[in-house]
Amino acid sequence: MDEGTGADGGALRTLIVDDEPLAIERMQVLCAGLSGLQVIGTASDGESALRLADRLRPDLLLLDMTMPGLDGLATARQLARRVPDAAVIFVTAHGDFAVQAFDIDAVDYVLKPVAADRLARAVERALTRRERNGAGEAADGAGWLREFWVPHRSELLRIEVDQVERIDAERDYVRLHVGGGEGRSHLLLQTIAGLEGRLDPQQFIRIHRSTILRRDRIHGLRHEGLGVWCVELADGTALRIGRTYLRRVKAMAGR
Repeated sequence: MDEGTGADGGALRTLIVDDEPLAIERMQVLCAGLSGLQVIGTASDGESALRLADRLRPDLLLLDMTMPGLDGLATARQLARRVPDAAVIFVTAHGDFAVQAFDIDAVDYVLKPVAADRLARAVERALTRRERNGAGEAADGAGWLREFWVPHRSELLRIEVDQVERIDAERDYVRLHVGGGEGRSHLLLQTIAGLEGRLDPQQFIRIHRSTILRRDRIHGLRHEGLGVWCVELADGTALRIGRTYLRRVKAMAGR
């Protein structure tokens, strides 16, 4: 474990945490080429990382996911309580922890071997988040989910929430239907109930126990008789409104 000192204006003061010395060395080399980042220390396990974070108050952790003792997720959860302003970018060889990572509001999830341009994009996102929070946008809805990371072949694909038009429940998964006329959809390991509470209600509305819609994709409401109502989409699709959600949907239409 080593420490650095000094400050560099707006650069993110960063800790690198990995149980593999060669991985730390490689990350230090990559970080040296990024002007928006200043490495102030390294740690080889979660406990050491938290002790360093308590003392150095970093802006960012580049955090390995699988380590002996405290793994990356446990370390990030403790970090959120002890240094709440510190952001986390997970750096890992494993793609199957992405859902848990973004459940704890990680900035990004970068797969090893790390490419310089991929790390640069992740750091840019951390800088953008800091600027956004510094401008006071955190109190204006920054807590709502802004993006999804979904498995796609051997990678993770980033999907902005604004691209999603419809969300359907499929057992313990949700299917994200992405707009743009391409008819794409992606499965994500997440319950629809858990997801609903993380979506901005000004942008999305749940119409059925199995369906969430983007509000601006709703073309109209239609009464089918016997108390049954449907939502009509712009493409002519009709989706039944569950009785539990009917009052909320009608309220959206001022009824």
